[in-house]
Amino acid sequence: MMWRNWFHLVRRCTVQEHQSCKQSSFLRTISSSSYHLARGSPRKPFDGGTETQIKDAYGRESPKELLDNATTYSEQEPQTQEDIWTEGPYPHKSDFKQSQAKHSRRPKVDPRQTSVLLFPGQGTQYVGMGKELLKYPNVKEMYNIASQILGFDLLEICLSGPSKQLEKTIYQQPAVVLSSLAAVEKLREENPAALESCVGVAGFSVGEITALTFAGAFSFEDAMRLVKVRAEAMQLASEMVPSGMMTVLYGPDSRLGFACSVAKEYCQRQGLTEVDCRIASYLYPHCKVIAGNEEALSFIEQNKADFRLKRLKRLPVSGAFHTDLMMPAVTALRKVLNTITIESPLIPVHSNIDGRYYKNAEQVKKQLPKQICKPVKWEQTMHIIYERNRGTAFPATYECPGPSSDF
Repeated sequence: MMWRNWFHLVRRCTVQEHQSCKQSSFLRTISSSSYHLARGSPRKPFDGGTETQIKDAYGRESPKELLDNATTYSEQEPQTQEDIWTEGPYPHKSDFKQSQAKHSRRPKVDPRQTSVLLFPGQGTQYVGMGKELLKYPNVKEMYNIASQILGFDLLEICLSGPSKQLEKTIYQQPAVVLSSLAAVEKLREENPAALESCVGVAGFSVGEITALTFAGAFSFEDAMRLVKVRAEAMQLASEMVPSGMMTVLYGPDSRLGFACSVAKEYCQRQGLTEVDCRIASYLYPHCKVIAGNEEALSFIEQNKADFRLKRLKRLPVSGAFHTDLMMPAVTALRKVLNTITIESPLIPVHSNIDGRYYKNAEQVKKQLPKQICKPVKWEQTMHIIYERNRGTAFPATYECPGPSSDF
């Protein structure tokens, strides 16, 4: 195809340019070269140099000699295994002022006496979810109240599906939120100390509403009203522009950002007016979720080898969440937030936008609508919650998806 031929032509030209410039630029200092390249300035011509000079400068030492003559910091040789992490020119002991940990609240107690709760988002639903939780106190009543607010039998859809229906945003979001809160009731019954010792919570995408509800920012009824409006608004935005999401595994040499940029340009050349393709979720190193127009995702799937992407997997969702294609849903969420009571969270709830915990109710009201069209900083949030010096214990972590292997 035209795109593939153009890509290979650029790559071939780059290799040829590198080979033709090798002799003429070999002795140029790195600092000078990188300075001009970074600023797009024209390169200065090489002012000479013979083959003998090149050999004198680079050809006399073997790789072993280069390593032997490199700086070793021998005066700082570690005496114990612990010294490897705390001494030397590359210390591993982090400075709290530079650490992400400063954005989390950590009481001065043994971390093993505390807990953290995590709540999932869309894509973790499955037919039968919540069935094993109905035996716990309050759970059936929660489903009954939610069904009255939502206007459909949520429990029936969770238990019987079909999966095609459950994958629709208007059913999927309340199903995930309610099953997660039902899992909290199980934890309350079987391990109440885990809830009493909780020092922080985080939720992925719509799971952030679950986290805020658990922390007392919303009542259960208001949370269901909020999820109802959010799901309907995002479903409508999804139907306006065919779009989706895709998990991407990639390596150090991959060009994911470039792939999204080229895919957007491809869509614009196809005559599409509402276009976006970007990283929507930061999951963990070398794994992200991208979202955008259906045409953009298909383009990346067809050309993944050119962008050196390792593996792609579509998510069972109906729209490009956390992109500008969701902008129409932001206004609806702001309106409903003005009609419900919001309290300051009793427990630190970490925001998807920057990983930091909400300070007060006003910040919840201001920031939660932005979350719909901003990427989920999940990897960054995990650093904030869990980053600590080597040898420091971690809090107990409870995942409350109700249950699903995907989370």
